[in-house]
Amino acid sequence: MAHVSAAERRPQLIKAAIDLMAREGVAAGSTRAIAAELGVAQATVHYTFGTKEDLYRAVMEQLTEDLVAQVERTAPTDLSFEETIVTLSEAFWRTVLEQPEAHQLLTEISMFALRTPHLKEALHSHYSQVLAVTAKLISEAAERTGHQLAQPAETIARFFLAGFDGLTMQHLSLPDEGAERICLGALVSAVLAMA
Repeated sequence: MAHVSAAERRPQLIKAAIDLMAREGVAAGSTRAIAAELGVAQATVHYTFGTKEDLYRAVMEQLTEDLVAQVERTAPTDLSFEETIVTLSEAFWRTVLEQPEAHQLLTEISMFALRTPHLKEALHSHYSQVLAVTAKLISEAAERTGHQLAQPAETIARFFLAGFDGLTMQHLSLPDEGAERICLGALVSAVLAMA
């Protein structure tokens, strides 16, 4: 392969890592296997990222950015507060249905990060970003519609994400589309009552 700068190689390696680990799991994501996935020398991974943990951090950041961007693009600008929350919840859920492998990989890498001191900060950053974006979307919907929130947007976002994470894990472990729809509706109703 021709010489490629580290700046150009970085997104290629992140994509290769995501493709490999989404297919075979985090345990398969050695620097050697990721290098082989892209067809480069293992030293290229270390030169570009330093450590495997730094690459995992980049994978977590990329997955988070991609999922957040998908939800943000669906944020309505002309619906009531209630309709906006329903629309955003459905957009979040659509990412699970359409990209279960991304959510599974995020779950796996999050569990790995809990036991890896070098990755705990990346895990904190991931959850902080998702929480901040969710709270921002709730706040923006309230401001746009003149809805007075009964609780702080961050509290409402935390509550929603706690339920959403549980539903995601159930979908990955024991999928049941009918039950998931009912539970998502109940979660949205509880969020609206809280708000």
